[in-house]
Order: sequence, then structure tokens, then C-alpha cells
Amino acid sequence: MDFRSDNVTGVCPEIMAAIAAANDGSAAAYGEDDWTARVQTAFNDLFEREVTVFPVATGTAANALSLASLAPVYGAIYAHAAAHITVDECNAPEFYTGGAKVVPVPGADGKIRADDLDGLLANATPHGHHNAQPAAVSLSQATEVGTVYAVDEVAAIGAACRHHGVALHMDGARIANAVEHLGCSFADVTWRAGVDALSFGATKNGAMAAEAVVFFNPDFAARMPFLRKRAGHLFSKMRFLSAQLEAYLRNDVWRRNAAHANAAAKRLVDGISGLPGVALRHPLQANEIFVQLPAAVIDGLQADGFHFHPWGNPADNVVRLVTGFSTAMADIDRFVMRATELSA
Repeated sequence: MDFRSDNVTGVCPEIMAAIAAANDGSAAAYGEDDWTARVQTAFNDLFEREVTVFPVATGTAANALSLASLAPVYGAIYAHAAAHITVDECNAPEFYTGGAKVVPVPGADGKIRADDLDGLLANATPHGHHNAQPAAVSLSQATEVGTVYAVDEVAAIGAACRHHGVALHMDGARIANAVEHLGCSFADVTWRAGVDALSFGATKNGAMAAEAVVFFNPDFAARMPFLRKRAGHLFSKMRFLSAQLEAYLRNDVWRRNAAHANAAAKRLVDGISGLPGVALRHPLQANEIFVQLPAAVIDGLQADGFHFHPWGNPADNVVRLVTGFSTAMADIDRFVMRATELSA
């Protein structure tokens, strides 16, 4: 009954089987293997065009290295004030870019608005070369509060980026959940909307440890082989990362896993929404729930063995609940039943 994160889950059966299969025999090292070649083709198919793909093991590496490819050392990277790169990556983007500055941007429900961004970029360098120079914008999809950018919202931000000559990066740690919610293609919400580089997440949705940096603009990909090696993410046994990604994309495993996680979150919200003292803090659009609960309900649920994180100011009684690809619907129903009893 663990709702702390989608990182608490195990590995989905298809991916575990793929890792075991990749363990049979020998293979060329450093990404020269057949699995990595097939993954390149699989990503081309997923995005409906030729892309450049670099498997890495963590989301922090994917974000920091993709941004290092987009931004110079004197650059400014604009991201929401709650974005992972802003508050949860221990200055990794600044380190791997060699000094580029992450600039926090406010916005309701975890989102940057295109009009606000346009104003920031238009007035970003009042002192010319004394200022960090706008280089990139980073969007989280889904956001850190569980909301999702619609395709037209990404496109509007992409247009603002092109107008001001900056690159657009997407942190897609939960992009599968976002695409499943939107009912669109990966292409529609990325390169067709103006995204230049994507941190493609799989770990939160069933992989053991596999992410990928996907470049839609080949000009930005040129430095990535060297940046990845320097960062220690050029795995000698790359086939074990690529095998995970290949299995994740095959037969839409990503979609099945994300659909289950999203459906579990909706079932939970539907079950508790009418209870006294319960209030959602943000719209539910993926698999993260931020909800205010009465203190007695929080204490009672935790005493009964439900795991989740308090969020923000303790006095607000807000908790974060995250569902995953393997969340048992029976656990959702137990949570709802116990919350109902504690609310009586």
C-alpha cells in the first residue's frame, strides 16, 4: 500500500525478461550492440521521423546532459519554479552545462504560460553581455504537480522559443502518462510542437533503470557523445539499457503501464473526492495526486500502513499520492474505504 512514488515499483515482466535475454552470450560494448541499433529504429517509429537517441540510466543525467547540449556556459535555462531541474537535481544542470543558470518561472498548476515566457524572454538582457543569455526553456511533461501540458500549450511555448531564438527541452520523466492522458502521439506533443530535445523516461513506468535523451534537432546532438562519456553515462554494457527500452516500446508496453497508473489515480480521486475536508490542490491529469486531507485521516491512514509523503507546509495537511504501473486496485479500494471510515 505504497503511494510514495512511482519509483517504489519493481520492474515490469516484459522488461525483466528482456534484461535476462540480453544476458545470454556476448555483445559489442559501448552501444555498438544489436539492441541499441534496434532501439534507434524503435524511437524513429515512435516519433514518426528520424531522431538521435542516447540511452542513459537516470532522469537527472538525461536532463542535465540534454541541457548541456542546448545551452552554453553563459546561458540561462528557463523552467518552472517547481520543476525537477530547478529544485530536485542538486545543481546537476548547472554542473554539466559548465555554469548555465536555471531561472525559475512561476505559474499555476506547475505550468509555464507562453505569454509569461514571451515577456520574460523579451526583457531577459537589460544589461546586454552583463546578463546570462537566454538559451533554453525546459518543460516538465507531466509536471511536478501531476498536470499535463496540452499539445497547443506546448506549441505556443515552442513558438515563443523560436521567436526569441532559444531551444526547447522537455523533461519527459512521465511523458507516457501525459501522452496516455492526452490521447495524442509522441510526435504531436514533442517535435511537431517545437521541442528540440526530450528526456524520455521509462524508469517510473516499469523499467529498472533506463532513460533516453532524444534529439529532434540533429545540430544539438553533435556534442552529446562526448558529454555522455565525460559524465560517466556511456555504459560499456549498453545492451542492458537498450534492452529495457526496446521491451518498453515493443507492443505498447509503455501505454499499458501508463494507462494502469493513470486509471488507478483516477479511481482513488473518484473515491475520496466527496469526503468531508478533502480538496484536490491541482487537477488530476496523470498519476500524481496532491490532496488536502483532515489530519485525523492522514494519521489514521499512516497508522494502518499506507505510505505517502506529506507535501509543503505541514499545517496545510496536503499529501502527495502517486500510483504506478503495478499499483493494485485492491489497495486503492482499501485506501478509499479506510479514508471513508476515518472521515465519519
